Formats: sequence, structure tokens, C-alpha cells
Amino acid sequence: MFTGIIEELGSVRSIEERGENARLVINARVVTEGTNHGDSISVNGVCLTALDISADSFAADVSRETLLRSTLGRLRPGAPVNLERAVTPATRLGGHIVQGHVDARGQFTGVEDHGESWTVRIAYPKEIARYLVFKGSVAVEGISLTIAGLTDDHFEIAIIPKTWEVTNLSHLKPGDEVNIEVDILGKYIEKLLASR
Repeated sequence: MFTGIIEELGSVRSIEERGENARLVINARVVTEGTNHGDSISVNGVCLTALDISADSFAADVSRETLLRSTLGRLRPGAPVNLERAVTPATRLGGHIVQGHVDARGQFTGVEDHGESWTVRIAYPKEIARYLVFKGSVAVEGISLTIAGLTDDHFEIAIIPKTWEVTNLSHLKPGDEVNIEVDILGKYIEKLLASR
């Protein structure tokens, strides 16, 4: 489990195809500190198991399912990636509960620069529409964000300078795909109400 507060902007060192799966090697220095073999690290919002950890990198195996559902299969060497270590019982929950389980791929459609803040627009697929609410939480590329505007086909998020500086949002170009994870609480409530 994660909080959606990005600890480090890393980069892809290499991607090795392994049949229908892949192995990523990520350049990182912050999230490798105190990380043990088998610990979870969120990479652009996808929960991966850290392997071959060194002071400046870690590897992770990515399954076919994850490659199909997320944007990880489209990464190339040098691509910036948002990184966060899993929470501990003593961690402050600065964002919201983020599982690292991508629900859908969205599309970055544009950004409006307001000087010291930005409004980012993300188009989303219809199947997740019922889980998106105005002023509700959503994770985009693993970042805990608040929906500041919502239409039938896109949502807007307000970005402060710190988030713009330490995440890959500032690197996105219109048309780029992004990982979206909706708030898990909405999915549980829906399931409970449906079973009544």
C-alpha cells in the first residue's frame, strides 16, 4: 500500500522483454535506501517487487497483465518515472490509500499554466466514470491528487510547484497515456451495496 506522495523521480535504465513479460531496471537513489529484496515500490503507480537492489538502482519483473493494463510496457530507457516505497505502520498518510493496482489507462490532453500552479487535464475511459467524483481522490501515475474539475470524458487536477517539480507530470506531452487508479473506498462501497 502507498500514499501517493512521490519520493523520487527516477528513470528507466533498461527494459528486457522476457516472453510476454518484462524486467525493468530503474535508476533510483532515494527509494533504494532501506529497501530489501522483495519489498514493494510503486513505479508510475504500479506496485512492483524490488529485486537486485543496489545503491543507485533496482530491478522489477513485470507480468503480461501489468504490461497490458498499465503504461509500463510503453516505457523506454531514459523515461522519467515516479517512485514511492510502500507505507509502514508509522508512515503519515499524506495522500490517500493507493494500492498500486492500475484500474485504467487515461490520456494526458493538456495543461494550463497559471504561473505558480498548473491545471492538468486527463481523459479517462467510461468504465471508471462512476468512481470519479468532484473533489474526490484519484491516483495518476501513482500521485495522490484531488479532482478539481470533472466532465463526462475528462477530469482536471490542480498541481502545485512541488508536485510539478518532483513528478513526471511536467514531462508529459498531449496524447501520452497515464496510469489511473480510482479510490478503493468507492469500489468497496459499490460491492457492499450490490450484495444487499
